[in-house]
Amino acid sequence: MTHESETMMPYPGGGWLRWLFRSPMIVWRLGLERVFGHIFVLITTWGRSSGKPRRVLTEYLPLKGKLYVVCAYGSKADWYKNIMADPRVTVQTWQGPESMIASRVTEDDELRAVYHGFKRRSWPMMRWYLSSVGINPEDPDDYVAKKERVYIFRFDPTDEPTPPPQDADLVWIWPVALVSLLLMILLQRLIKRSET
Repeated sequence: MTHESETMMPYPGGGWLRWLFRSPMIVWRLGLERVFGHIFVLITTWGRSSGKPRRVLTEYLPLKGKLYVVCAYGSKADWYKNIMADPRVTVQTWQGPESMIASRVTEDDELRAVYHGFKRRSWPMMRWYLSSVGINPEDPDDYVAKKERVYIFRFDPTDEPTPPPQDADLVWIWPVALVSLLLMILLQRLIKRSET
């Protein structure tokens, strides 16, 4: 029994829920990776069927020069399936894009280090995740004993070709928004002057 069906929220397979889960990726397109990239990582995989770049945004843990992420929906997640088909990925944090190889963490010592790292960095999310797969979040021994339920990936640098990173293709919105705001302010002042 995998306990994946016990997650607290339904898997965002389509419709509005999928859109909601994908909407935070717009921060990269707006050029805000320097702000949000300290907490979140944008992972680009190759689509296992389409062969096209596919992206997911999730929290990450930097630990001893490595980057770790939790795949909360386990084997149900499309990005998990894509990584299993081709582990070459591109990750983007505040430091920019890097070519990586994804590996599922299975060694007890590494799992313990990741547990304690996430406990310091993002404990509410880790607690939710462990509870959702039937693991006592306060017991690291229970976590290690039930490691087959845990989907944690480590990303290691590679020289192999990986999918293209997400471009900041919406940066143009900032100057347009600024000019629009200035024009609105100017228009309001002109209207007030004409009324007096």
